[in-house]
Amino acid sequence: MNVTLKDRTAETAAVYFERTRSPIIRKFLPQKAQTLEEAMADFRKSQEPGARSFGRTIYTNGQYVGDVWCYCIDPGGSPQAMVSYCVFEQELWGRGAASEALGLFLEEIRERFGLERIGAFTFIANQGSVRVLEKNGFRLAETLVEDGTASGYYTKSLVSQD
Repeated sequence: MNVTLKDRTAETAAVYFERTRSPIIRKFLPQKAQTLEEAMADFRKSQEPGARSFGRTIYTNGQYVGDVWCYCIDPGGSPQAMVSYCVFEQELWGRGAASEALGLFLEEIRERFGLERIGAFTFIANQGSVRVLEKNGFRLAETLVEDGTASGYYTKSLVSQD
């Protein structure tokens, strides 16, 4: 499987919003935007100079299959950003697309923004997402329970440990 990252556009942001409305994705991926208009406003904000978020689209074998992004970018913070991802093409779940895309994205944001520490949240019940994070070197830092649902807060150093 050939995984590549490409620029996000208004068109892909709209497709992403529509494709992630499925109940199974919504169960594991909390989403701030509840309407297409809100999603498009968030996308436009991410394109402004000095935006605190940055994202890419995920393609496998030339097909658009999801997004990967970082948010709360703060080079002085700890962590310096949070990362998230979603492959909305369910036939690719468990086949390594998200793991490979996240690895590519982590290299890019380390170089682009000079980030050294990054965090991620996922529901503990989302074992696919837990595996994606662990395959990319994230380590569980804390478990939180909110409204009866357990989430894991994961962290990763982007600095080479040679």
